[in-house]
Amino acid sequence: MHFLTNFLRPKIVFTKLCTPKLVKQEIIKKYDFLNRVNFHINYLIILELVNSLSQQKKSITNSLTSCHELPTSCFANVETKETTPESREHSKLPLQKIIIKPGKRNQSKIYHLRNLNNWIKNMLIIEYITKIREHHPSSGDSLRVLEMCCGKGGDLLKYSKQNIAHLICTDIAEISLNQCKKRYYRLAQSCQSCFSAEFFLSDCSRDRLRAQYKSPWLEHHLVSCQFALHFSFESYQQADCMIRNASECLQSGGFFIATIPNANEIMRRLRESSDGRSFGNEYYNLQFLSDTQPPPIFGAKYLFQLEGVVDCLEFLVHFPTLVKLCRKHGLQLDKVNSFSEYFEASSKRGENLLRKTECLQTVYIEKDSKIEENFSHIENFANENQCWSNNYGTLSKPEWEIATLYLVCAFRKCDNTWDDELNPIYNFDS
Repeated sequence: MHFLTNFLRPKIVFTKLCTPKLVKQEIIKKYDFLNRVNFHINYLIILELVNSLSQQKKSITNSLTSCHELPTSCFANVETKETTPESREHSKLPLQKIIIKPGKRNQSKIYHLRNLNNWIKNMLIIEYITKIREHHPSSGDSLRVLEMCCGKGGDLLKYSKQNIAHLICTDIAEISLNQCKKRYYRLAQSCQSCFSAEFFLSDCSRDRLRAQYKSPWLEHHLVSCQFALHFSFESYQQADCMIRNASECLQSGGFFIATIPNANEIMRRLRESSDGRSFGNEYYNLQFLSDTQPPPIFGAKYLFQLEGVVDCLEFLVHFPTLVKLCRKHGLQLDKVNSFSEYFEASSKRGENLLRKTECLQTVYIEKDSKIEENFSHIENFANENQCWSNNYGTLSKPEWEIATLYLVCAFRKCDNTWDDELNPIYNFDS
């Protein structure tokens, strides 16, 4: 902005009637104007948008696999035998030969599932912070992150281990946000050099976050929204506001990462259910409250109940629509994987963390021994590979069934120029 002449700098007059909030909004408006003029003067190039969503190289639908294509991740140094499609529904549950570690065990029925979800978030954060630092070495230790719908702050330690410089946390629930603050203060006291942070109460699907930042022109390198983006798909306006908030202050080349329910998998299971309205197992239940033939793009509402953790209304995310909304705001799809795909792709590099965080339950099996039905996939694996008397780390069938309801996705913020009316024109790769 330094090269703009004085006559381009609008003056802001402060009067006694100006509240701090109004002053901040006025500053944002002026900054938006200057930012557009800035780019308009420097580039003076108008590019055409290239390739619509329908021209993408790969169909999103084909990239989302079903629960019947679960990966095998075995570190027992044995080769798995081929199985027929009919026999492999649960044979590809994650299996890992491990050593039993004595210690306390959480009594939650979905303890290992929750740890696995946490591991996937961790791997996703590590992957994209690494990418940012590789492609933008200048970011160094000055990396800034926005966490939308931060909840109780379960990811604070993850960011601390990645040595970020600044974190902005926002959530709609005041109680959760206060717990997040307390976690941060405890973390800051225990670390010699902890990242700075700011917290504010806000609905990311209705409020403009930028107006609440201490520095509204601050750009982020990474924006994260974990297990929450789908709530914005109640309406187009809410989803559009959520994506705008993710993109608006994201630096070119930065990433927006998220974990969301896999709508394709949900609808597949619904079609196979007995009543066509609900499905689940002993740990979870999903019941539709809206039309399903077909479900609406926005407002496809269902009640989701998860053992001792969740009991609330959620909304399907029509993924092609999410991609289109993101492109509207300059975000290009970089990755989409089902949890099972992402586990298989990441388990090798994340093996140590997988063990450390107790994502997999220890099961010991001997030949001709009886085993619980929820772990019968281990018996099948042992029979096929003739590897008995081993300790295996795995998930129960019901837990894996829940895990495979979700997917990970990531979007990259594209460079842009400006047209004659100072509207952004984004430079997409495809």
